[in-house]
Amino acid sequence: MAVLTTFSFSWTQKWAFAWLGLLVAVAAVAPALPLPYLPTVPDLAHVAQAPLGPGRHWLGTDVQGRDVLSLLVFGTRTAVLLTLPAALLAACIGALAGGAAGFWGNRRRVETAYWVLAAGGAWWVLRLPAPWLGPLVAALAGARLLMSKRNRPTPGPRLPLDALVMGAATALDSIPRLVLVVAMAASAGGVSATGLLVLLTLTAWPTPARLVRAQMLRVRALPFAEAARAAGVPEWRIWLRHAMPHAIKPLESNFPLSLVSLLSLESTLSFLGVGLPPEIASWGRLMASFRQEPSAWWLLAFPTIMLVISILSLNALARWRRI
Repeated sequence: MAVLTTFSFSWTQKWAFAWLGLLVAVAAVAPALPLPYLPTVPDLAHVAQAPLGPGRHWLGTDVQGRDVLSLLVFGTRTAVLLTLPAALLAACIGALAGGAAGFWGNRRRVETAYWVLAAGGAWWVLRLPAPWLGPLVAALAGARLLMSKRNRPTPGPRLPLDALVMGAATALDSIPRLVLVVAMAASAGGVSATGLLVLLTLTAWPTPARLVRAQMLRVRALPFAEAARAAGVPEWRIWLRHAMPHAIKPLESNFPLSLVSLLSLESTLSFLGVGLPPEIASWGRLMASFRQEPSAWWLLAFPTIMLVISILSLNALARWRRI
């Protein structure tokens, strides 16, 4: 008999869905909206103008004469196109790394040819002496792998997968995320939107990895996993087809919280001026312009309201339950 899964949402969560859906819709159609002004076109005749003033600036202008409404709309686009892909990529990377670490632990044996292939790739990437040696070693290892498909593979040393994944996660968590991203961005002399997306993803995967690993430690000992092993099902198939769908359950409630963390981090970076390039609109940069004109309260109020409502909406969605 089929099992029907339904969801129970409170009115607060329904409003949260509506708000977040509106943000995604605005981000998708922002370039096509009939805005009076573009965010990159200043109106020097109306600098730091209050809302509902002349010149069709319904939410006012900033200290450079740019339309606040347009900056909010395109800042929404920036927030959605950065935080949502970063959260998805971090969840995927964390789920795969944590799931593999929890399922195989430190007992997984890897064929010797894979170790040689990895060594050859590292030799070439690091540009060690005689850089031609790296591709040569990698090619020999690849040929050995093709031959091992016909013959019995040679078991190699154990891969401490759990120790490697958890060690990397602990190393990243030992440094505050804001400090780490600021240091990496400053060392690169500024980052593009794609570079910031990569930085956000690399600093956000440890939490999903820990959650999936903890769940996998329980799932791998369940009776269905033991029955699959007894039936001769390959280990990788048990991991991918049977264990992983159960191990990623904690990510359902963690994903909105990951979006909250990334949205706050992106806004903070833009507020500090070390995030996106100046020509890209952002809620954080709009809030930062309030420091140049403290009497322009609208520069702080409108982006803060949007940021707070978005964070509260994501926190509300993290409390949904399945029945």
